[in-house]
Amino acid sequence: MNEASLHKIYAACGADALFLEQDFLRRYVTGFYSTDGYVVYDGSECTFVADARYFEAAERALRGSFVRVREGGRREALSLLAGKRTLGVPYPYLSRAGSDLLEGEGFALTDCMPFLREAMKVKTPEELACIRQACDIAEEGLLATLPRLREGMTEREAAAVLEYEMRMRGAEGVSFETIVAFGAGSSVPHHETGDTRLRFGDVVLIDFGCKKGGYCSDCTRTFLFGDDGRHEAFKQHYALVLKAHELAKERIRSGMTGREADEIARACFREQGLDGAFTHSLGHGIGLEIHEHPMLSPRSEEVLADGMVFSDEPGLYFAGEYGIRIEDSVTLEKGRVVSFMHKTQHGLLIL
Repeated sequence: MNEASLHKIYAACGADALFLEQDFLRRYVTGFYSTDGYVVYDGSECTFVADARYFEAAERALRGSFVRVREGGRREALSLLAGKRTLGVPYPYLSRAGSDLLEGEGFALTDCMPFLREAMKVKTPEELACIRQACDIAEEGLLATLPRLREGMTEREAAAVLEYEMRMRGAEGVSFETIVAFGAGSSVPHHETGDTRLRFGDVVLIDFGCKKGGYCSDCTRTFLFGDDGRHEAFKQHYALVLKAHELAKERIRSGMTGREADEIARACFREQGLDGAFTHSLGHGIGLEIHEHPMLSPRSEEVLADGMVFSDEPGLYFAGEYGIRIEDSVTLEKGRVVSFMHKTQHGLLIL
């Protein structure tokens, strides 16, 4: 982030100062990752207060930027607010205890998160480059994992292999807990990866992603582990999910609302009487957090714009049988969808 963008958020919030202590917001403002610390901006100066664990690294990383680094903790951060009466804080990420502490210091609090959220929706070229790298690493990790899948291995083992392969290609960590679902487990959209063992003929659903430069990727692919000749309905449903996925890529435009985007995929399923089996929204924003704005859902009136990054992930789920999801991380460029995912196939792959 540059100072002009931060000042715009500050001015829109209308507080005397911004006070941020959440890790992803500290990173968004400063570009530096830490598990602890405080960012204070009073309209003229931005200070990152870091304790001894991070001070040296932060000072080195932020030298020459608009952010000055000061060693200390909460008390030192609060000392920068002398004479301030109102603080802009991110309400959704502020605990009751944190709120009570700041109000106990005599500050009135106002929510700055709506203005941060608006800024975070549209990614800079640097942010897009990080997401592109994260997507490349994720796909390369999957391609290295698939030949290592063996009958009898557990979901947990498959997830460990994938996470290892992503790490070996430069991932800083996973975007979220990797979901590997074998067989009927795939019918639960957020299945808990466990000890179910892979069998010939199983549906395999893998939902995964990694981080690079702090930014996330998000991808889902669904496969068959061998064809036992009993998957005709699955194959028909897979083709329908793929159609919905590709229609969304083709038809989503800048200026469209999240609701209108979601309806593209939902209408595709509705024509076949299967919209009830599409149990989640089409997509969500992706950035420093795996779930950001904009939301592409039946109730979202957020307007999509160039530079936004979000998932395109239609799915169909049949309880106790199987589920299918095909997901790419995508962005809007010159009004149209551009996918970050080019290395793994979208058509049905039989392993």
